[in-house]
Amino acid sequence: MEKNQTADPAVPRPVRLAFRVSYLGTRFYGSQQQESSRTVEGEFIAACRRLDLFSDWRTAGFCSAGRTDRGVHACGQVIAFSTSYPDRARSAINQQLPLDLWCMASAEVGETFHPRYDARSRTYRYYYSDPPKDPQAMEAAATQFLGEHNFSNLARVGDKNPWRKILEIRIGNEGRFVYLEVKAESFLWHQVRCMAAVLFSVGIGEQDADGIRLLLNEAVSRPIQPAPAEGLVLWDTDCGLSWVPIEKSDRSGTYCTELRRHHALMEQVCRVLRPEPREQS
Repeated sequence: MEKNQTADPAVPRPVRLAFRVSYLGTRFYGSQQQESSRTVEGEFIAACRRLDLFSDWRTAGFCSAGRTDRGVHACGQVIAFSTSYPDRARSAINQQLPLDLWCMASAEVGETFHPRYDARSRTYRYYYSDPPKDPQAMEAAATQFLGEHNFSNLARVGDKNPWRKILEIRIGNEGRFVYLEVKAESFLWHQVRCMAAVLFSVGIGEQDADGIRLLLNEAVSRPIQPAPAEGLVLWDTDCGLSWVPIEKSDRSGTYCTELRRHHALMEQVCRVLRPEPREQS
């Protein structure tokens, strides 16, 4: 809560707000604040300051549900802070955020709400750039992850507790892309990307469910290399909130449309410049 707000009787009592946040992670050096790099939190705080929602992010209790690495995207990040101008925050925040970062909804929350500690679960999706040959084998093998396991071989653990409980997991299909969707109470650093890499190896026939069982129960000589960050999306953070949609940003919508157009064009240009070799009959 802002100290200067409570000291001035002319300033309304602060209200704590939570926002459901989306971003394209490509041009961010992760979500967590850094002094010299562009981050999601850094851009969000700058937008709040331009709107005079608070002067100090610390006294405003600014916090997010968790960190995402460089290149990771989100449609279900949650950011919270306290402000004396909640109407201004809800109506104007999307006009101040950069094109690759926007809010989808808001909720008024209690004074002590913290999206990291109050989150019931988190869900990630990992989209594979290359289609695996056997998604059904991946689906069957994925069940090995259900329940509570030691993820020392499938994450960067550091000084954290390596045990994590997987609540739900599935392999899905969206257009031409196969994806992994996994839900847990919490995740370790690189855990989802390591899980995605191992399941992809099942999908291309390099290992089977027994290999996953071994990774969860035995020490290995070499750590698993995580799948590239570009396919990972923080899909949802369940904090038990009733979200109220806020006006979408036309600026971000136009930006995404242009981005899709650009990548479709580059795909065709690459086909012309470097044609893929024809399969031998």
